[in-house]
Amino acid sequence: MSTHAAVQAERATGIPFSFEVYPARSESQVESVHETVQKLAAVAPQFIAVTYGAGGSSRDRSLDLVRYILTETNVPPMAHLTCVGSTANEANRLVRDFLDAGIRQFLAIRGDAPEDAIESEDFLGDLRSATELVQLIHRVQSEREPYTEVDEPQWGGGAVRLSQRREPVRIGVAAFPNGHPQSRNRAQDIDVLLAKQAQGANLAITQLFFDADDYLSFMVDARAAGVDFPVIPGIMPVTSLGRLNRIVEITDEPMPVHLEAALGSASDAAAQYEVGIAHATELARAVLDGGAPGIHLYAFNQHAPVLDVLTRLGAID
Repeated sequence: MSTHAAVQAERATGIPFSFEVYPARSESQVESVHETVQKLAAVAPQFIAVTYGAGGSSRDRSLDLVRYILTETNVPPMAHLTCVGSTANEANRLVRDFLDAGIRQFLAIRGDAPEDAIESEDFLGDLRSATELVQLIHRVQSEREPYTEVDEPQWGGGAVRLSQRREPVRIGVAAFPNGHPQSRNRAQDIDVLLAKQAQGANLAITQLFFDADDYLSFMVDARAAGVDFPVIPGIMPVTSLGRLNRIVEITDEPMPVHLEAALGSASDAAAQYEVGIAHATELARAVLDGGAPGIHLYAFNQHAPVLDVLTRLGAID
C-alpha cells in the first residue's frame, strides 16, 4: 500500500460521525424509535441529537427520548432546545429540566415561527435569538453547580475542597452555508455565528446543503472571520424524489437540479434509493477531504440509509 493510500485508509476508519433523530409522534411509535436508536448507537457515534418540536410541542417526548439514549445506550445524547414563544422563566425551567436529567450536550436554536405568526416577530418571546439561549444554558448550569467537591486524599479522612470547576456543557448551534432565510448575506450569517461563539457556543452543525462547495466556501470565509470551533456538515441521504421536494419546501434551499434529475430518471424506488445513498456518500467524502471535522447525518428516524452511507465511506464495517 502506498503512503497516500495508507493515510487515506487510516483516516477512513477514524471518521467522526453523529446522528439526528426526532421523538415519536405517538405512543405507538415509541418502540420503533427506540429500535432505530439502538441500531444507530451500535456503531458508536459521537452523539445522537434529538429534535425539539416547534413551540415545545414535543417537549415531553423529546426529554423521554434523550433520557432513553442516556440510560439505555453508551452514546451521549444531544438535546435540541428552542426558545420561540417562551418566557424567560419557561426557558429557564426547560434548560434546568434537561440538565437535571443528566444532559450535558445541547443544540441551541431559535426555532421556527408558528404558522400563524405575523411579521412583527411578536412570536419570539423573551429570548429572541439562539445567542441568548446559549447564554441562558451557561447561566443555568452555573446556578445549578456554583461549585463542585474535589477529593483531597493527601489531607486524609475523606477530605474534600470546593472548586469552581463545574462539569462542562457542550453547546452546539446552527450554521447556514447557504444563508439563513432572514439574513441579508453570508457576512451576516458569519457575524451571527461569531456572536454565538462569543457567548460560549463550542460547536456548530450546518443546515442541509447539497453541494460540497457550499460548505467548503462557507468555512473559508468563517475561519477568516475568526470562527474557530468545529463546524460539522449536516447531511441527509435523500432517497426519493418526493422527499427531496419536501426538504426543499421546508428549508428554502435551492433545488439541486442534478440530484433532482438523477432521482427523477431512476426506474423505481430501489434505484432512487441508490441515487440518494451515492449522492450523500460523495458529498460526505468531498467535505471530509476538504477538512470537515466529521459528519452529522440526519437519519429521519431510519437507520438503513445513514448506515449505508457510513459503510461506503469506510467509517463502519
